[in-house]
Parts: sequence; structure tokens; C-alpha cells
Amino acid sequence: MAEISLSGAAQTVDRIQSSYMAQVQRRRLYGGLTLLVFVLLMVSGFNIADDRNAGGFWDGLHQVGDYPADVLSEAWEKRFDLPALMVKYFPALVETVNIAAASTLIGALGGLFLSLLGTRGLAKWPRLIPLFRRISDIMRAVPEIVIALMLIFVLGGGPVPAMIAIAIHTTGALGKMFSEVAENADLKPVEGLASTGATWSQRMLLGVLPQIAPNYVSYALLRFEINIRASAILGFVGAGGLGYELRNSMAWGPGRFDEAGAIFILLFGTIVFFDQVSSRYRNRLTEGHGQ
Repeated sequence: MAEISLSGAAQTVDRIQSSYMAQVQRRRLYGGLTLLVFVLLMVSGFNIADDRNAGGFWDGLHQVGDYPADVLSEAWEKRFDLPALMVKYFPALVETVNIAAASTLIGALGGLFLSLLGTRGLAKWPRLIPLFRRISDIMRAVPEIVIALMLIFVLGGGPVPAMIAIAIHTTGALGKMFSEVAENADLKPVEGLASTGATWSQRMLLGVLPQIAPNYVSYALLRFEINIRASAILGFVGAGGLGYELRNSMAWGPGRFDEAGAIFILLFGTIVFFDQVSSRYRNRLTEGHGQ
């Protein structure tokens, strides 16, 4: 009897092992097929894009570094003029930072409301949770440059279309991240406040926000870094700020490449500065919250 039971157990182990190895082989096969399909799609997509570009990618590949080299060489030749040019374009840099700050503030407030209204257990109108989530999805799905182009057509060029465009995208992006944080909030304080007759606003303000505020501020600071880059990029479509000045200096060609170099230095230094400052504060917030 013991030999029979041992042989049966050995057969069971063999069946389990063979079944596991078959599953591993199937997963490897599916993974290989997926990778092959991905590579084929990438190659075909590149060929289509190259054909639409009149097949000029490979012909112009060796010229990729020509423009940066021209900018650097002219900026080096006129390096003593760079400080004066940086002072000249500093107001445009301030405008870019203001666009990013205003859009981040508006987007953070909008994302806060969308997250609270779209989170199970916290929403004021539970049946409308899918609606608020779809609104958040749509707002972050549309790129800022598309929104900015439509607003520039209606409102004209300037920093206002850029601010609105970035604020809309930021609202959707932060609404998603804030909602994920709010889902992990402890509902006991909310239930306790509800038992005392507190309104929905009071429950959110006193029961939820103290728990999630550090993570909210951390995400908002991270988004501020992204919005500085976005506001500079939107300047290329006429939305004002440092990007607008950079487009003009680059479009002018040789003779104003020193201005492009000064603007690049300003933009790079600003991004690095705010990246370091926000990273330090975000680390303090998350570490303090974790303790």
C-alpha cells in the first residue's frame, strides 16, 4: 500500500511538473510572437513614415548634428554677449514659469474635485462616478498642444491659451493620480464625521484631506516640473513665453544662434533648478508622511 501511494504521489508530481513546463513554453511562445508582431509593426510604421517623408530619413541622417553644431559654435564665438542676452530674455522666462505655476494651481484644484467626486466611498454622487472618471480621461487624453492650437485660433496668441491648455491636461492627469491616492484613504474618520451630521465638504476637508495632502502636494510639484517644459514647448505654436522667443531665434537662422544658445541655457537651468527644489520637497513630504 505504501509503495502504491508513493508511486501515485510521484505520478501526480510528474503531471504537475509537465503541466507547469507546458505552461511556461506556451508563455514563451506567446511572448515571442508578441515581440515579433511588435517589431513588424515598428518596421512597417517606420517605412510608411519614411515614404511619406519622401524617403529622406537616411539621406538626412548624417546632417542631424549640423544644426546643434552651428548653434554651439556661434554661441561660443559670441559667448561674452550671452549674459546680456540672458538678462534680455529673463522676462520671457518669468512668463513661462508663471504659465506653469498658474496652470498647475488650477489643474491641482480641478484634479482634487474630480478625484473626490470619482472615488468610491468618497463621492458625493456615487452614480456619477463613471461620468467624472470619463471626464478626467478625456481631459488628459487630449495633448496640450492640440488644445492650445484650438484656443489660439479663438483667443489669439499669448500666454492665456497656453495656461488654459496646460491646466485642462493637468486637471485630468492629477485627477487620475489623486483618485488613486484617495482610494487608499481610511474611511473611519469620514464615517465618524458623517455620524455627527457633517456635510460632504466637511467630511472631505476634515476626514480625507489631512490623510492625503502630502501625496497630493508631491504629485502637484511633480506636475509643476512637467508643466514648465510644456509651457516652453507651447511657445513654439505662438503661446508666448520663452518658447516663443526660442522659435523666433531659431527660425531667423545664422546670426541669431547666440540668442538661441542663451535661451537654451536659461531654459535648461530653470528646469534643473525646479527639478532639484521640487524633488527635495517631495522627498520630505513623502518621508514625513511615511513616518
